[in-house]
Amino acid sequence: MSHQDVFVPVEGDIQLHAWVFRPPTGSGPFPGITMAHGFGGVKYRGLEGYAERFSQAGFVVLVHDHRGFGLSGGEPRGDIDPWQQIADWRRAISFLAALDDVDARRIGVWGSSYAGGHSIVLAATDRRIKAAVAQVPTISGYEQGLRRVPADRKRAQEELFDDDERAQLAGKQPAYQLLNSLDPEVQAAYHSRAMAESDAHFSLPPSVEEPKHITLRSTRKAQMYEPGAWVTRVSPTPLLMVVGRTDTVTPTDLALAAYERALEPKRLRMFHGDHFDSYVAAFKPTSEAAAEWFCEHLAEPG
Repeated sequence: MSHQDVFVPVEGDIQLHAWVFRPPTGSGPFPGITMAHGFGGVKYRGLEGYAERFSQAGFVVLVHDHRGFGLSGGEPRGDIDPWQQIADWRRAISFLAALDDVDARRIGVWGSSYAGGHSIVLAATDRRIKAAVAQVPTISGYEQGLRRVPADRKRAQEELFDDDERAQLAGKQPAYQLLNSLDPEVQAAYHSRAMAESDAHFSLPPSVEEPKHITLRSTRKAQMYEPGAWVTRVSPTPLLMVVGRTDTVTPTDLALAAYERALEPKRLRMFHGDHFDSYVAAFKPTSEAAAEWFCEHLAEPG
């Protein structure tokens, strides 16, 4: 399915590169869905299939890359600030709602992993959103950090954070780390074979830089990010949570506990597999669950 390449203007004279997918039939106005990927992710890795599935169901779909990633603008590259990403996403919502063939009264948000956390925050704070899907969402950066960083390495990580802060005070650029490394002795945000195997399923065009490095401070900000604190405020916006049964990246138990705290209307869809299975092995159940949710809540103006 073909898509339109667009650029969404955001603060700081920055433009986010995005795709627009449109339904194969009809003239609109159509309901709209806005989508983004997770921590260090780019839309080329797994989001095109979801966007196609949703557009075939009758939605105009806007899929953007966060600032500093893909063909989106922004410096420093690979710098991940959750609240900046959320502010940019609000502009993406405005861009989608302003399209001539979109019904601004029927806008949904879909986010996965880190952006799944953003989806919760946006649904809780922006009532333009009429339905939300949080797939394998970040719930607590603090709790995830406790599980991801061995206790005997926590002090060393804090020292790296502090050294980076002092260096920036002296006028240096932010320090960098690998996004993922299979060597546990190498400084990286992840040490995940599953992530490497998932990435191998998707290819990036030559014009798009491989997101191999991110700023060190991105990890500190991630450990301070608590989107689960907003889950009780999503209602009355309908919330679907899509959760892997064996997820250790955004841990299953944290997601289930957040779902229990959420108020109606809500729905839980669990799939067999881990975090990265959602994009490949479990694509069919995860995409169908989201499409059904959006059809149920955005099919008619409300």
